[in-house]
Amino acid sequence: MLYLASQSPRRRHLLEQIGVPHTVLALGTEAEALEAQKPGEAPARYVRRVARAKLAAALHELQARGFAVAPVLCADTCVALGQRIYGKPRDAHEAVQMLGELAGREHTVLTAVALGLPDGTPPHEALSRSRVRFAPLSTAEIAAYVATGEPLDKAGAYAVQGRAATFIERISGSYSGVMGLPLFETAALLRAAGTLPSPAEMV
Repeated sequence: MLYLASQSPRRRHLLEQIGVPHTVLALGTEAEALEAQKPGEAPARYVRRVARAKLAAALHELQARGFAVAPVLCADTCVALGQRIYGKPRDAHEAVQMLGELAGREHTVLTAVALGLPDGTPPHEALSRSRVRFAPLSTAEIAAYVATGEPLDKAGAYAVQGRAATFIERISGSYSGVMGLPLFETAALLRAAGTLPSPAEMV
């Protein structure tokens, strides 16, 4: 039994990919408030803090609702160009601006994962860091992509597993981490918590 404190279909799909049964634990609108950036906050510090905050909120929700006790998994992803953090665009105009700044350049995608229990024990945590290079993009290409609506709920205004795949020249790091849940790091956390069998036990 595992709770996934995320409504992201991509994270659900990735857990299913590695055979992890789970139940979605929705945080509601409070999740957006937790993602607010602090002035001068470095990308790695930001994404770790948000993942921990989401975990704390999810554990509180678990207890408040009287649900069965089980590990809770949280994750947060951000795109960074240098020390500038790109979260989810507020609207199409901001999505166009973000993609214009990322076009023709290499950026970093950071995904922090946190796994915990409502028993007060320290959570298990991991951080995935990947480098993604976009090809140069014309104004028309960016506008056409934003018009699909795909960028509007994605960090950095793009989905690596969607139409934006045609913009990406190369990725160095974790493809699943860029999607929003790095499977290598996540599997290690689940094994440490006794929630996922070892590779030998899965044969």
